[in-house]
Amino acid sequence: MTAEHSTPGPAGRPVRRVDVLVVGAGPAGLVAAARLAASGAGRVEVLEREQEAGGVPRHCAHGGFGSRAHPRTGPVYARLLAEAAGRAGASVRTGVTALDWTAGGTGVRADPAVDAVGPAGPETIAARAVLLATGARERPRTARLVPGTRPAGVYTTGELQQAVHLFGQHIGTRAVVVGAEDVSYAAADTVRAAGAEVVALVTEHPRAQTGGIRAGAARLGHGIPLLTDTTVAELLGRGRLSGVRVRHRDGRTAVLACDTVVFTGDFVPDHELARRGGLLLDPGTRGPAVDGFLHTSRPGVFAAGNLLHAVEPAATAAREGATAATAVLGFLAGSTGWPAPGIPLTVEAPLRWIAPNRITPAGPPAPYVLRTGAPLTRPVLRVRQDGRLLHRERPAPWTVPPGRTLTLSARWTGQVDPAGGEVRVSAG
Repeated sequence: MTAEHSTPGPAGRPVRRVDVLVVGAGPAGLVAAARLAASGAGRVEVLEREQEAGGVPRHCAHGGFGSRAHPRTGPVYARLLAEAAGRAGASVRTGVTALDWTAGGTGVRADPAVDAVGPAGPETIAARAVLLATGARERPRTARLVPGTRPAGVYTTGELQQAVHLFGQHIGTRAVVVGAEDVSYAAADTVRAAGAEVVALVTEHPRAQTGGIRAGAARLGHGIPLLTDTTVAELLGRGRLSGVRVRHRDGRTAVLACDTVVFTGDFVPDHELARRGGLLLDPGTRGPAVDGFLHTSRPGVFAAGNLLHAVEPAATAAREGATAATAVLGFLAGSTGWPAPGIPLTVEAPLRWIAPNRITPAGPPAPYVLRTGAPLTRPVLRVRQDGRLLHRERPAPWTVPPGRTLTLSARWTGQVDPAGGEVRVSAG
């Protein structure tokens, strides 16, 4: 493996070279970096725009992270992942933002290179392999087109958790949480931890979209009013939020007095760098299109974690980081070439997306993950190519709400005709 060194780059700026560059220090990026460094991948460098590594778990004070045998809170889990990457020999650099791509060098194959900026100023970093693990973000109030002025007291879940758990800020006294899925209840718990009252949870759906009927019923027992078939129509107040106007499906409106509103869910991949790099994006996930070993459409560039599917648990992202590390090691060793884009894997309504979403001869080492846009009762997943049934399985014997992940085994991929059309997954 190569050691770090510099060569002349665009506009006279030196291009610093490493073996593997990981963009994003959440669970996917940190697990990948630790495995790569420990396996002798050479110089492994991780860029993180936040001031601390660990990703979203840093400000998730609730438990449920790690393994069942060793459950941990989010901050503890994030710290352990960062420490493991450092012990393995990876260089984790915080406060550094990857901005764009540039030419990484000359020769038969130009390595991918990234322009970044940090405390020391702008720099260009080229790597034999790049892993994008930039995660996902919640769409804020502006992206949801909720009218009103721009009062203080408007948060997304991530902003709320950082304000409360990282900075100890006062958020207000009465909050409305927009959404009724797992992350919404986590936001409600954060509001209560800050000493504020949760006025109501508001969802446009006919019922809570939690990860399971039993879990949802238990959480609803917390005594928080749940307004279903309801949307937030307007934010009220100037200077500070004074209330929200809600509209029920039948057209009735009402005003909920509050000084805080939290918009939850509605995650989208943080794909700006992927888009600027010309990577093929999947229309369902809106993240990079990848095969089972997380190759993107750009040679030398891999992707993992919630950049691929907004949004799955930290354990899923960490597992994909491990998969990406294995694939990167094979690529660096020259034992595997860069695969062709592969056959598209798509879904039919009410399914929303599937990941991975390209099929190449080497099937994925782990199950596919899917999401539905409507409740499914005892669903049966069917996989077809050109009208031919390849596989059928029942992933769950109960009703699956939109907030819950479905999994599809990969044992059918050997039946795919590499010269055939796209493969489609339906639920019924």
